[in-house]
Amino acid sequence: MGGGVLSQLLGFFFWGFLWLAGPVAVYSGGPGTSGADAVAVVVDGTAAIAVTDGDFVCATLDWWPPEKCDYGTCSWGLASLLNLNLSNPILLNAVKAFSPLKLRLGGSLQDKIIYGTGDPKPQCTPFIKSTSEMFGFTQGCLPMSRWDELNEFFQKAGAVIIFGLNALNGRVTLSDGSLGGPWNYSNAAALIRYTVNKGYAIHGWELGNELSGSGVGARIGADQYAADVINLRSIINEIYQGLPDKPLVLAPGGFLDTNWFTEIISRTKPNSLDVITHHIYNLGPGVDQHLTEKILDPSYLDGEAGTFRDLQRILSSAGTSTIAWVGEAGGAYNSGHHLVTDSFVFSFWYLDQLGMASTYDTKTYCRQSFIGGNYGLLNTTTFRPNPDYYRPASHPTSFCCGFTANSIVY
Repeated sequence: MGGGVLSQLLGFFFWGFLWLAGPVAVYSGGPGTSGADAVAVVVDGTAAIAVTDGDFVCATLDWWPPEKCDYGTCSWGLASLLNLNLSNPILLNAVKAFSPLKLRLGGSLQDKIIYGTGDPKPQCTPFIKSTSEMFGFTQGCLPMSRWDELNEFFQKAGAVIIFGLNALNGRVTLSDGSLGGPWNYSNAAALIRYTVNKGYAIHGWELGNELSGSGVGARIGADQYAADVINLRSIINEIYQGLPDKPLVLAPGGFLDTNWFTEIISRTKPNSLDVITHHIYNLGPGVDQHLTEKILDPSYLDGEAGTFRDLQRILSSAGTSTIAWVGEAGGAYNSGHHLVTDSFVFSFWYLDQLGMASTYDTKTYCRQSFIGGNYGLLNTTTFRPNPDYYRPASHPTSFCCGFTANSIVY
């Protein structure tokens, strides 16, 4: 490790310690130091500016098959929710070490997957690679036998589950290119009902993936999306009726578009939408050869603060109980970049994001991914931890760097 990078890291930890330690005064210079050179820093550790969830750190599991390739590299292997080796002890222990760890199950293909509940009776077939299809794959299916296996694993690991539902069922193409028409929720409702009947604990049901604003692959207007969120709330209220705990309703799992997000918040007040989720890939594509320079450039990293600030302002001005999460953040889209987003240097981006998100009252931050692609916290092949696995402490009230606090102070 270069001396410059090491000194930056040590400095980060030093200031992070002071940031959380309470009222501290730091003075630079000794006797005879001129006024022009003297520096005094006072850290008031008693005034909280934001509060995170106790289990702030979250990670994602995705649907991508092994045939998912980017820029000639196929980095997903057997890391999909459909084929991940759930009997691997390293995987189990890696999740248990963060218990309770929030796991968000979703991603691009969630809006192309159906659930093999038998009600209704769609054909349950696997994803097949097809260049003519959105995201390069045909419709896939989650068999209930696999859903049972996943839930058994989650229970053993002490994971807290957020499941991303297919929001594209029933849509029609409108004249402006967006998708309209009400969400056909029959298959989603069948999955939710099956889940409740089996006694599986789900912390939240999230509607759709990256369909907000201009969308990625497809888009839906905020007015229609709000109506669909309200329907999801009604489904959950009906199916969970009489149960002591009801899961959260989350949406839209997309990139911030201020007008779109403002409208959906307005239309789902006061209590239809518990959590508004947004995604962050502020470093650009994984093929970018300048990722390291961006990661080590504080001014570049600071540019993402505007996203958090805008969303915080939307929520505070709307007078809503809805809170904000980062539902997926991998830094560099299209699976990241090997030896960058799965290496030590990526910690500078990750830690900066955790601190920035916390400062703007983000309650939970979900890292893409726990395993899979070139940005996983675990190596896709060996399951051994990559450097970023160690960045957030395993203590449930830690948000970064091993410091135990869930109030962000200045």
